[in-house]
Amino acid sequence: MNESKPSITSFISAFGRAYHSQFDTPKIFDDFIAKDLISQKEFRDIKENMVQGIQFFNKDVAEKFKGNPEEILKWVTQVQLSPTPLARAAYCEKVLQNEIRLGVEQYVVLGAGLDTFCFRHPEFENSLEIFEIDHTATQQFKKARLNEINFNLPKNLHFVSMDFTKSFSSQDLFNEGFANKKTFFSLLGVSYYLTKEELSSLIDHLFSIVPEGSSIVFDYADGRLFEEKGISNRVANMVKMAAAGGEPMKSCYSYAEIEHLLEKSGLLIYEHLSPTQINNVYFDNRNDYLSAFETIHYLHAVKK
Repeated sequence: MNESKPSITSFISAFGRAYHSQFDTPKIFDDFIAKDLISQKEFRDIKENMVQGIQFFNKDVAEKFKGNPEEILKWVTQVQLSPTPLARAAYCEKVLQNEIRLGVEQYVVLGAGLDTFCFRHPEFENSLEIFEIDHTATQQFKKARLNEINFNLPKNLHFVSMDFTKSFSSQDLFNEGFANKKTFFSLLGVSYYLTKEELSSLIDHLFSIVPEGSSIVFDYADGRLFEEKGISNRVANMVKMAAAGGEPMKSCYSYAEIEHLLEKSGLLIYEHLSPTQINNVYFDNRNDYLSAFETIHYLHAVKK
């Protein structure tokens, strides 16, 4: 990882959310602040890389839209980059809003990257403490960019620098004001990059420091991750791109494995969305290229 920039996956995710907010209709998830965290030069560079890489993604599309970079970018973004970041964020924040109504006082964003929840929802500044956990390099980049665009940090936002994929430090959280209160965790776009032992250990640690009723939303890849090609080879491309970016995908799960892993940590599955269900909820009746990824599931689990 480049020490002066966020992880590649977090940056590409933010790009996908920014593109969707500006150019797609109807909106699955409107992250209208994501574009502010990406400079015009960075946006152009990503666009250029994606357009130039169209031969990697799909040679037929490259030929069909030859000389039309905007349509190529739309295809790459809607087919490959945006679907999972958009739908999982929409699902997560829907669950979070409901959990807040049920008394959640703390929100912990694991692998926060360039998350913008606190800026899009200033109404929670006095009622919800938000803890963003990520690598030091990612957080330094984010704080510097927020300063550049004159975004003031709300008093309820706390940055916790940690490589939780290697070891989780509850003390680092407590040092930032975390308390034993009803808590909601999000772990989006992370589980694939952990070994099964690392994911199990992380969830164990998280739920050892919070009371009953605390919960987590995360996405995970099913057992077809390394076999399924997907539309235009997009699943296989996702795996290849992650490895090429220095962040290889390591794990996939059956539903029974996930259920057992969570039960071991004292959690019950409250809701599970399969790829078909995700497509029906978030991508139905669209007239563009957006559709749910074939191997990705969403899950909400609650501590008993």
